[in-house]
Amino acid sequence: MTDLLRLGLHDLHVSLGGKMVPFAGYEMPVQYPAGVMKEHLHTRAAAGLFDVSHMGQVILRPKTDMATLCAGFEAMMPVDVAGLAEGRQRYGLFTNEQGGILDDLMFANRGDHLFVVVNAACKAADIAHMQAHLAAVAEVLPVTDRALLALQGPQAEAALASLVPQVMAMRFMDVAVVDSVFGALWISRSGYTGEDGFEISVPDGGAHGLAEALLAMAEVAPIGLGARDSLRLEAGLCLYGHDIDEGTSPVEAGLTWAIQKTRRAGGARMGGFPGVARILRELADGPARRRVGLRPDGRAPMREGTALFSPDGAPAGTVTSGGFGPSVEAPIAMGYIDAKLADNGTALMGDVRGKHLPVTVCDLPFHPTSYKR
Repeated sequence: MTDLLRLGLHDLHVSLGGKMVPFAGYEMPVQYPAGVMKEHLHTRAAAGLFDVSHMGQVILRPKTDMATLCAGFEAMMPVDVAGLAEGRQRYGLFTNEQGGILDDLMFANRGDHLFVVVNAACKAADIAHMQAHLAAVAEVLPVTDRALLALQGPQAEAALASLVPQVMAMRFMDVAVVDSVFGALWISRSGYTGEDGFEISVPDGGAHGLAEALLAMAEVAPIGLGARDSLRLEAGLCLYGHDIDEGTSPVEAGLTWAIQKTRRAGGARMGGFPGVARILRELADGPARRRVGLRPDGRAPMREGTALFSPDGAPAGTVTSGGFGPSVEAPIAMGYIDAKLADNGTALMGDVRGKHLPVTVCDLPFHPTSYKR
């Protein structure tokens, strides 16, 4: 792993017994001695601490005014940017001219600028994409001196509030800047597990102290990439490069909730984004395939790449994410199938090591979310 980047908290992960693996160009902890199953269940029952400092943090500072910046950023995606209130965050999608997804991201309105968090594997491409499209309206400023931690689970609020009481007033998708002994914390009430929780951008100099202060609490445990993946799969959340990519449209991915009415047909700011023809057509007429939840029968997981077939043996689609769901105590999966087969309860077959095993289309998520609305 000599060519990989290291997290600022690398030594802390090693001291905690983290098993380090390559991920998105970084050495990342995939699990700790407790193991993926216990880490997953601890997050659902108490609070888990994730180091997600590999993600890209970017400030978009307007060259003239926020309205012009928001209009420029909105032209890059089928999402309402102009209508996002100060102190709020929203899920976004960069699309290409074919209507595919270049990346999914989070962006926040912090009054005099936008704060954007992008996926690690797409970080360099996303920054170049923003620099190319926003050159006239914004300074695109990558943040290189801050770590990013996620605290997730039903006891996350109590744990973080013992250090930063102001977070108790925040609701899902609120953002705030809070002074602390660890430096100025950029906090959002959001995450990637389906649980209530927070993502906390902290200055490099305060990251170790914040992580240790949280981990000293009985309710908080360190959580690695393995449990992060099983938690997001139970929550029915997409992983870029697996469940969504440049060939996947937001509509077939089931992300239409992220396309506000104002950007749709008949909306005040309809269209004007890359891939508009395909996306609006699929919104009106439906896509040819859809992302669905899948429940394999028995105990054998259906992993990414598993081919799916209709009962008569015709190709039906492919699994994009799959594994065992510790909270639901069963194998679970997501994938894309022919829209005509996408109704809940549809019986399919999955090719597992040459055997066609039964699997049933089901609702997402597999585990209920617990966001603080």
